Amino acid sequence: MPTYCITGTNRGLGLEFVRQLSQSPENTILALTRSLSSDLGPLKEAIAASSSPANTHILECDTSNLLSIHTFSKEAGKILHPLGKKIDFLLNSAAVNPASWQSSLSLGPDDLSHQINVNVVGPAKTVEFLLGSDLLAKDVRILNMTSGLGSLSVSSGIKPRKCAGYSISKAALNMLSVHQAEDLKAKLEGAVVIVMDPGWVKTRMGGEGAVMEPEDSIQDVLRVLHGLKKEDNGKFFHHSGETIPW
Repeated sequence: MPTYCITGTNRGLGLEFVRQLSQSPENTILALTRSLSSDLGPLKEAIAASSSPANTHILECDTSNLLSIHTFSKEAGKILHPLGKKIDFLLNSAAVNPASWQSSLSLGPDDLSHQINVNVVGPAKTVEFLLGSDLLAKDVRILNMTSGLGSLSVSSGIKPRKCAGYSISKAALNMLSVHQAEDLKAKLEGAVVIVMDPGWVKTRMGGEGAVMEPEDSIQDVLRVLHGLKKEDNGKFFHHSGETIPW
């Protein structure tokens, strides 16, 4: 009876994770959203259509705000500790790409700072605070959702370059994950941390031209996630299961 914790579930890939994982009555899900006052209609509809609505808990967690992440970790403990449960799968899917038109020659400092804060610091502190609250299972699987644009090898082949700030933040997330893979293993011997490119998906962030449906992308992602072995710790995966060069 695994427990999943998913960030950014009010829309996009986070929402699709909830749709698919909530179909199993065996799963307990912590569905995190930036604000409980935001539009949660699609998320609540997905939960209502699930096999066991009571198994999914909507919690507020703004991954750009350290106090919010810390408060969330306490609330998660109130739910999981009495049940004798810990998080088996942590899916850091919340991300922002607010200035996709900016190049390396026109980066807005505030835009870049915001992307680093949400896309890098958020996943770092989410793992840190959940570990400190004793909420991560000893063999936890942590997925930090990245992008092919975060690969130096892949990005160097894209002409013209695009999404400079987003690419920089995702490259930083990749490096964070390499460090987490080693650091967390020293605390939880069976832990596995990976990054994965879900493909160019038809979401609000994916924008015009995206080629994959969310349900297809997440089916692939979950297949890879559930097949992870200890030796996969610290790897960069494509949703197909192939590894991607850094």
